[in-house]
Order: sequence, then structure tokens, then C-alpha cells
Amino acid sequence: MGQAIKQIVIVGGGTAGWLTAGILASQHLSHISSGLNITLIESSEIPTIGVGEGTWPTMRDTLNSIGITEQEFIACCDASFKQGSEFIGWKNGSNSDRYYHPFQAPHGFGQCDLVDYWQQSTQHTSFAHLLSAQPHLCDRHKAPKQLQTPEFAAVANYGYHLNAGKFAELLKRHCTTKLGVVLIDDTVVKVNGQQDQAIISVTTKQHGDVKGDLFVDCSGQSGLLISQHYQIELQSLKHILFNDSAIAVQAPHGTATQPLNSHTISTAHDSGWFWDIALPTRRGIGNVYASDFTSKEQAELDLKQYLTKQLSAKQIDELKFRHLTFAPGYRKRFWVQNCVAIGMSAGFIEPLEASALALVELSAKMLAKELPANNAIMDIASQRFNQRFEYRWQRIVDFLKLHYVLSERQSEYWQAHRHNNSIPEHLRQLLKLWQFQPPSYNDFIQIEEIFPAASYQYILYGMGFVTNARATEQRYTNKLQAERLYQENQQLINKYLNGLPSNRELINQLTANYNQQKAG
Repeated sequence: MGQAIKQIVIVGGGTAGWLTAGILASQHLSHISSGLNITLIESSEIPTIGVGEGTWPTMRDTLNSIGITEQEFIACCDASFKQGSEFIGWKNGSNSDRYYHPFQAPHGFGQCDLVDYWQQSTQHTSFAHLLSAQPHLCDRHKAPKQLQTPEFAAVANYGYHLNAGKFAELLKRHCTTKLGVVLIDDTVVKVNGQQDQAIISVTTKQHGDVKGDLFVDCSGQSGLLISQHYQIELQSLKHILFNDSAIAVQAPHGTATQPLNSHTISTAHDSGWFWDIALPTRRGIGNVYASDFTSKEQAELDLKQYLTKQLSAKQIDELKFRHLTFAPGYRKRFWVQNCVAIGMSAGFIEPLEASALALVELSAKMLAKELPANNAIMDIASQRFNQRFEYRWQRIVDFLKLHYVLSERQSEYWQAHRHNNSIPEHLRQLLKLWQFQPPSYNDFIQIEEIFPAASYQYILYGMGFVTNARATEQRYTNKLQAERLYQENQQLINKYLNGLPSNRELINQLTANYNQQKAG
């Protein structure tokens, strides 16, 4: 029958470690004696990177399932609503060069050929603005729901922006007080077990050996278990996606009451792009760039120039700039023997489209759902996990690369992104196919796709891609139905703009309600 899996040891905290702990503990009832035992080893001496501030809509289900209320999350994590991303300057850098990738699919997506309707009739309006209400909400700083909308329910689909450090603290508090996770504040100094066999235990400085049946590596880029012990190499993506550096800064809002964006702003420049995320109390801003195309010093100057749009020279001088480096890539295997890598230990590409936290959620949820009952089926579980996440990482690479290959910008950095040998073969085939038919469900066949066909449409047509019309008529190209869907979307836009509060207004109300309940 094999040895039962009863004890899980998570090495490393931060958002990845505590999110994994919460998902596993809530699903496997760690708060009762007959449930799974989960121990997390985190050293308070080792700082976490804590830059990731964007989530996908999946986070709503995750928070709900582990028992954290939306009010508590927003109040404790300096969180705000995120309804998608706006891309500025990615096509050619002109004043009119901007488009959205909203979380809401085009209204009526899949019912008829909306792409053909947009291309034939009203291309002066952007694809997303014509076919989705969400870009209009973002333009007007609207929230995706009303105060009376139930927790985690949506009028318009949404995720969150958050303070990563505060989120990790909330998760830690919740996991240890409500979900039965045991915290050991210590440093792992040794991994015990042969390289070709299961890990028996890890040795810590103060607490000695900690045994486990399954170990989860959430130790970040160091990959304490997956890399240093099992020697699983990183599959480099530097030849496809060149960015390997970032500068992050926390900047003040112009005023405490200024409108709060409910989307991430991604602005292209000659050697990379800037992110700009609005939290209730501050902005998280950064420059993502490729060291092969610009220097660290120039990258910081570029970021300071970007900041002059809203801050004075004196304010900019007072800011603290954090320089980060990363190796874009993912592990050749994520689950080896009785060790599973989740978070940056599994890999990292770049912050574009905020896939990092979503991958932690997906990894932890699959581990929770497919957790082997005993070690006799560990090999089967690991094969399934590795196959699924190899596929998922490949789709992320395709989707991120799509943002670059359609650009007409002329700097060396952007031209290199368009070289044929830097474009994955799978994406090359799809781009050829999409010249004659728009992205559809048939292009992405997994049940839990990382990015659905609608997301590809937003990027393609936001960047000005053209899909040629067929020479013959077909039922799917139904202009009357497309016109009806367009009119319905116009009605939704008016209804939402009139009925939804501002992003800041709703966040302030939810935070006040939480503080009042806590005080009472």
C-alpha cells in the first residue's frame, strides 16, 4: 500500500509559502487531529522579495476557499480592485497608442464573429472599448461592483492589487491561528536524503531535523530543495523573452483623494516597460528591462523620467529604488521524488500580465487536489503535475511574447524581439493561423487554460493585427447578431457607469466597515 502522506513541510514563507500553506491546510483540514499536518519553516532573518502586487480573478475563489473575507483582505493588505491591464506605447509609441486587456471577455464572445464585425465597421474605436464595458469602467476609475454586491461576487470580473508584504502577514496569521499550520521560525542549513531518493528531513539551525512525507520548496530563486539539493536546472527563456532586471519603487499619490486606477498600467519604452499599480495609500512603480540592451544606471534614469509625470524632483530624490535581477525561465521538472517547487523556486519570467501569483495558486490547488494518499503513487502524481505545468509555462511564454512580436517600435530591443528565431514555433503557427481566423476556444483546449482565447484577441487586435475575411459567407459571420451584441454592450456601459461607485469610494467603504466590525 505504501506509506501514507501525513506530514507536509513547506520550506520558505512569503506569499508563495503561506498561500500554498493556506490552500493545502483548508482542503485537508489541518486544524483537526485527523487532518493533514503542515509545518512551514520561515526565517525572519531572510527578507522576501515582496514586489508582486497584481493578481488574477482566481484570487477571489482562493481567498474564499481558505476563509479570508474580502473586507479583511482589502483592509489588511492595502488592496484595491484590478480589472485588467492597459498597454501604452506598445505598438509604435504614438500619442494614440493604447489598448486594454480587461478581465471580462467581449460581450457575446463565441456567439458570432465579433472580430469581423469590428474590422468591417468601426475600427476607429479600439477592439476592447467597442466590445467590452470594462475599459470604460477603467477609464472612469470605477469599481467592479457595488457595496451591496456579495463578497467575491462581481458585476465586472476582477482581481486585486495588493501589498505583497502585508498579504504574506495576513496569510501567516490566518494559517497559524485558524487553519492549524505550524510555523517554525528558523533557517534550513541542510537537506537530508540522497539526490536520487526522497528527502527524509531538513536540518534547521535552532530546531534540529524536521521530518516530512512531502516537501514543498517555496524558498524563492535560491531553490534550496529543487535546485541546490536535486540539481534540477532552470530552462532558460532568455533567448525568447529578454528581460532579466527590474527596478521597483514605492511612490506617493499626487493627493490622498485622487482617483484610484482599477487596472495595471504598462508603458513601453526603448529597452523595456514600466509598471504602474495604484494601491489606496501609494503607487507601486517599476522598470522592467533587459541588461543586454541598457545599463542599470540608464534604467534608473528612465524610471525617474517616468516619475516626473506626477512627482516633483524633490519627491523623486526621496524615493528608495530597489534593483532586482532574475533569470527568466522555469525548472525542467517541478516535482521530483517527494519535493514540489512552487513560486519563484519553480521559475519566473517577468511581471508582465502578473502570472506569478496565479501560478502559485494553480500549483497549490493542483497539489491539494491531487495530493497522493501514500508514496506508492507519488511517481504518478509527479508526472501529471510536471506535464500540466510544463504546458502552462509554455502557454505563458507564448502569451507574453505576443505582446512584443506585434510591436512596430524601432529600438534594438524591440527589433530583436521580432527576430524569427526568438519566436516559439507554437506561437509562429498560431500567428499564421490567425491571419485567416481569429483566436477561438479550439486553439486552447485545456479546461484550466492560463490565458483564454479572448485574452489573445485583446492583445492581437489591440496591437492592430488584421485577420483577413473569408472569401465565402458563413453562419458565424452574423452581422445582425454582432450589431445586437454591440448595442447590448452600449447599454451595459451606460448602466455600469451610472450604477457603480468609484474604486476608491468602494475600498474606503469596505475598509471602514471592517474597522467598525473589528472595533465593535
